[in-house]
Amino acid sequence: MYEYLKGRKVLVTGGTGSIGSEIVRQVLAESPSVVRIFSRDETKQYLLEEALGKRPDVRYLVGDVREKDRLRRAMKDIEVVFHAAALKQVPSCEYNPFEAVKTNVVGTQNVIEAALEAGVGRVIAVSTDKAINPTSTMGATKLLSERLVATANAWATETVFACVRFGNVLNSRGSLVPLAKSQIERGGPVTLTDERMTRFMMPISEAVTLTLEAGQLAQGGEIFILKMPTLRIKDLLEVIIEEYAPAVRVEPSSVRLRKIGVRPGEKLEEELLTEEELPRTTEMERLLVVHPASSGVFNDKAAIREDLYRSSKAGYLSKEEILTLLVESGALSRVTAGSLETA
Repeated sequence: MYEYLKGRKVLVTGGTGSIGSEIVRQVLAESPSVVRIFSRDETKQYLLEEALGKRPDVRYLVGDVREKDRLRRAMKDIEVVFHAAALKQVPSCEYNPFEAVKTNVVGTQNVIEAALEAGVGRVIAVSTDKAINPTSTMGATKLLSERLVATANAWATETVFACVRFGNVLNSRGSLVPLAKSQIERGGPVTLTDERMTRFMMPISEAVTLTLEAGQLAQGGEIFILKMPTLRIKDLLEVIIEEYAPAVRVEPSSVRLRKIGVRPGEKLEEELLTEEELPRTTEMERLLVVHPASSGVFNDKAAIREDLYRSSKAGYLSKEEILTLLVESGALSRVTAGSLETA
């Protein structure tokens, strides 16, 4: 499907994370020449190698995007880069702000410079909706990383740079779903920040599929935004309690929700576009595409529906639809009608 990957040498930074490892799996399905998995966690590399099996077309490189020299060596002869390495936990970045700057900002600039030096053909960077009107350190650093990528494309002559902007990715490491499941396993309570909170949400596999699609479509400087369903966090937690608790021999009625308030840097809603980006945004079947300011694309009466880019304005998934999404994502697996077990 993606001709730009066939027979190519591909590097995935953060390649053992939830998003990065799925990028690796889907890229391997496109018959690349080699995939280099670049990450700082040797244990996750070992576990991924166990999952993928011994393959001659996969290389595991221990390294950190903060170290440009290591990136230079990793990018030798590479043709396509997927940059997924980042610090992503909002509370952790709030408590360790300069660490977030070093990975998300300096690390992205290192990727850019190493890619330019190596003559890489295409770099696709993974971003987040928290970069829009950021209220958190994590969001602010990802906004800066987006701007670095856009600026690099403006003066690059051989390399195409573009970004993909996600909402929340369902069942990724350290996210809400595995946290709620672990709290249920202990008998609760399950923590809820605010019952008004809404989020864009999609499975990892679908997010990555559209990332590869964006990589094929990129001409340079675009931000590709995946169209995602929206849900209430309270509804999501109630579905997880109702369906997961019996699987771990916990009575659902005994697991209560405990409100803890919005954490520093969090929003009640998420946005996928800024007002400034709207006039240069076009809509595709599964994507919104923000064109670079230099592209000449501009429509001061842009007709992008608000429900596509503001989670508080969208139609929310029903609890049955949320359950289907959880099953499809692998967060829960249906054994028999009305009965679920862990994936």
